[in-house]
Amino acid sequence: MKRPSLWERYLTKEIGIEFKACLYFFAILFFYCMYRLCLGKTVADMIHMAEMIGLAYLVGYLQVYLLWNFDEADTIGKKEAAGIAVCTGIYAVVSYICRWFDRNIYVTVGFASYMIFLYLCVYLIYKCRRKIDDKILNSDLEMFKARSKKEK
Repeated sequence: MKRPSLWERYLTKEIGIEFKACLYFFAILFFYCMYRLCLGKTVADMIHMAEMIGLAYLVGYLQVYLLWNFDEADTIGKKEAAGIAVCTGIYAVVSYICRWFDRNIYVTVGFASYMIFLYLCVYLIYKCRRKIDDKILNSDLEMFKARSKKEK
């Protein structure tokens, strides 16, 4: 069987980054909107949303190409925990600098805690997906073996 080409491997990584950016942007936007609603505001700042999606893409590239794609790891060890801490720190610092939460330090700390929780949830989702994929592949392999025996 032929290995995936360089282009296919690159495209796979890019699709993963796209998925991560959408997932994390949606989760960040949810937190932001809940914050705004708690203040009695029903309008979100479009500049903030642009900053959030841009940052989600940048952090996605950082995760995939420099931080071992830690949210898709088999286990959470020191390296993965460091990746979570770095990315959470980036999100928290940028949210503070860009005034997503009006530079309220308590909300920023809450946001950082939310991001850690989010990373752990995404890790569990990927882990479950891998187990399901393994079951499907094993089932397909067994069916292939059975079909091969019948043909002989």
